Amino acid sequence: MNKLKLGIPKGSLEEATVSLFQQAGWEIRPNSRNYFPGIDDPELRCSLVRSQEMANYVANGTLDLGLTGLDWILESDVAVEEVCDLVYSKSSDQPCRWVLVVPQDSPIQSLEDLQGKRIATELVDFTRRYLGERGIQCTVEFSWGATEAKVVEGLVDAVVEITETGSTIRAHGLRIVCDILHTHTRLITNAAALQDPWKKQKIDQISTLLQASLRARQKVALKMNVPRSALDGIITLLPSLHAPTVSSLSDSSWVALETVVDRDQVRELLPKLATHGAEGILEYALRKIL
Repeated sequence: MNKLKLGIPKGSLEEATVSLFQQAGWEIRPNSRNYFPGIDDPELRCSLVRSQEMANYVANGTLDLGLTGLDWILESDVAVEEVCDLVYSKSSDQPCRWVLVVPQDSPIQSLEDLQGKRIATELVDFTRRYLGERGIQCTVEFSWGATEAKVVEGLVDAVVEITETGSTIRAHGLRIVCDILHTHTRLITNAAALQDPWKKQKIDQISTLLQASLRARQKVALKMNVPRSALDGIITLLPSLHAPTVSSLSDSSWVALETVVDRDQVRELLPKLATHGAEGILEYALRKIL
């Protein structure tokens, strides 16, 4: 039987990735004793791989498909084929940022102030290239962890660290000077896998369903009963993917209305719908939107 070798990012993205695949229709069963989770699809073989190493394993063909951040693709600087963007993270479905961080009282106010300074980061090669392209000569050293502590203790002048909101950085009494890179998860493969018709079809299936699942997280479905006399006014309130679905009821003076709206619009929208005469309003989550 044909098998596609799939890399699941180990670490901070692991749980979020397993959850996304579950929503897309695949049940991944992590095994604490090894790095090869089970999955309810005989055509897939899963491996847990650190995000930092994923691009290398996909590029050399050890894996056919993998999920990793744009940051680690750029850091690895290897040839991979991007299948699609998948914007999700461990705590939200928002892109993350690599930022230049210094103590609050640091004289460093811009990238230009880094001339001759020492910087610690996990994203060493990208940071060196980024600063070198801007003519900034400084020492960039690899950090094995606790990166923020290095600048707090004065071991380095600045750090380049990843964050979602910046709240943890500020809580440590540090200051963000500027953003270096905005990153998000990407589904990547290699040229050899795309040239195999069976693998290409399987990759397309996975890509389509993962994207459909993420799209659904941003939307909700609404159902309601509406007086026919108020229908036009209520339709004007409803943003939707297309025109809402309107169905007749046994009582000809009422109709049933169904639509899909952005999740973040609901708290403003529902009271307006009720005020305009809608009744029996139901909100429910979606699994996929194709």
